[in-house]
Amino acid sequence: MSKPRLLLVNAFQLSPNAGYGLRPATGTREALVMDYANVARHLEDVEWDAHPGALATHGDHPVEMREEFLIVAANRIRVVREACATGKYDAIVLLGGGDPGYLESVEIGRRFGVAVTSCAHAQMHMATMLGQYFGIIDISETHNAQMANLVVQYRFTEHCTGIRNIDFPLPRPANAGRPKISDERACALRGEPSAMLDAAFAAAEAAIEEDGAESLILGCSAAFWMRPFLEERLRAAGWDVPVLEGFACAIEMAKLLLRMRLTASGLAFPMDPPRRSRRRKRV
Repeated sequence: MSKPRLLLVNAFQLSPNAGYGLRPATGTREALVMDYANVARHLEDVEWDAHPGALATHGDHPVEMREEFLIVAANRIRVVREACATGKYDAIVLLGGGDPGYLESVEIGRRFGVAVTSCAHAQMHMATMLGQYFGIIDISETHNAQMANLVVQYRFTEHCTGIRNIDFPLPRPANAGRPKISDERACALRGEPSAMLDAAFAAAEAAIEEDGAESLILGCSAAFWMRPFLEERLRAAGWDVPVLEGFACAIEMAKLLLRMRLTASGLAFPMDPPRRSRRRKRV
């Protein structure tokens, strides 16, 4: 039996000379997946490719603002449509914490019989399998707004205990002079203190003790590298709490859908035209 075929699609691609990149603009499929070492085991039982994402038109820097997420979404769904039309893939995994273009991509995928998953959507569903309440640890005020939108859109308001902001924003012109996430990651990998990781640990404890979270979600893909470090520190402090990053959750969700031979509901994502129409839709 052949292995499932997955395409991992980044949210966007910066120019090779961009000064704000968090991953290479080109290279091997492994190089195109941030913190590949943390998710490699989830890809061992599938065939997979990685797409760098559509070339950014919002600016040559990572995304935090609503306007930018919308522009990225419009660019990415074209990549999704082209990939689905090739017939090469059974599922598409959208990389990136803010889920730009996710629901539109699910609609596209269903027309081609291709399952589509994304990070925050998969994380939230996974979190509610582990307990009733989850907290979100996120990087900045502007990115928090996108995550809050997703919690409402995905109808997880009764399960989300809140979003804790650690205030380590993405590298972009507006954040010039702020600590660099890449430097914080490098410190942690060398076994040195990381202010970003310290802030995440403090936010995680507050989410657990003050908000009632039973599992934790890292909101931005630039923060996904913290998962093993944060989980280990929480365990050392006596907290038996899972920390979820989006890449692994989205990959595993895609594999689950494929095993169950599902894409999405034809009532939630009707065809054009639908085989049958309802008189009333629940909202």
